[in-house]
Amino acid sequence: MTLTKRSDGRKFDELRPMEAKVGVIKRANGSAMFKIGNTQAIAAVYGPRELYPGHLQNPEKGLLRCNYNMIAFSGAGDRVKPGPSRRSREISMVTENALNSIVDLNQYSNAVVDVFIELVNTDAGTRCAGICAAAMALADAGIPMRDMICAVSVGKVEDKIVVDLNYDEDSAEKGVDFPVAITARTGKVTLLQMDGLLKKDEIKDLLRAAKKAAEQINKVQVKAIREKYEK
Repeated sequence: MTLTKRSDGRKFDELRPMEAKVGVIKRANGSAMFKIGNTQAIAAVYGPRELYPGHLQNPEKGLLRCNYNMIAFSGAGDRVKPGPSRRSREISMVTENALNSIVDLNQYSNAVVDVFIELVNTDAGTRCAGICAAAMALADAGIPMRDMICAVSVGKVEDKIVVDLNYDEDSAEKGVDFPVAITARTGKVTLLQMDGLLKKDEIKDLLRAAKKAAEQINKVQVKAIREKYEK
C-alpha cells in the first residue's frame, strides 16, 4: 500500500511545531520544558548532592539518575496507571544511557544528579521529548556537558519514511517506530531503538532523516537557553 498523505497533513520529513523554555521550575537547580506537537515534557534537575545510601557512592565520579513519568491524564491513548511501570523504568534507563554520554560528572565524587521528567501531555514521541527537555535542564543547572542531545522519533508508515511520528502513526498496525538521540555537535547516536522490522537501507535512510531533524530541534533548544541568559 502506498501512503500519499500523513494523518495530520504534514510533509513526510516535517516536524510538528516546537516550543522550548528553560528555568520553568524555580526551586530546581535546572529545569526545562520541551513541546513538540501535542507532546509536552517538563524536566527538573536536582543536584549535585550527596548520594545516599553510602554504598552507592563512587569516589571517582558522580551518578546520573533519571526518572521518567507520564501523568495519568496526559493525553493520547489509555489512561496511564499512576506509579512506576515496566515501561517507565525502561525509558528512565535508556534516557540515563543517552545522557551519560554527554555529561561529565568526574568532579562530583560521591554525589548524584537527579533528573525528573514529567510528561504532562502526550501524542507520541514522549521519550524523545523527555530527552530533549532533560538535556536542556542539565545545561540550565550548569552541569558540565560535552555536547547537547537532540532526540526524535522517525519511522516507517506503510511504504514511507516519516519524521516525528504522531499517535496515529505510532499506533499504526504495520508502522515502525525508530527513536533516535543524536549529539548536536558531533552527530553521534546515543540512543537507537526499533519497534518493528526494517531493511538495512531503510535504517540508513531513517538515520539520515533523524540527523536532519535533530539540527532543527537543536536550534530550538539553543534559542531557549540563550533567551534565558540574554534577559
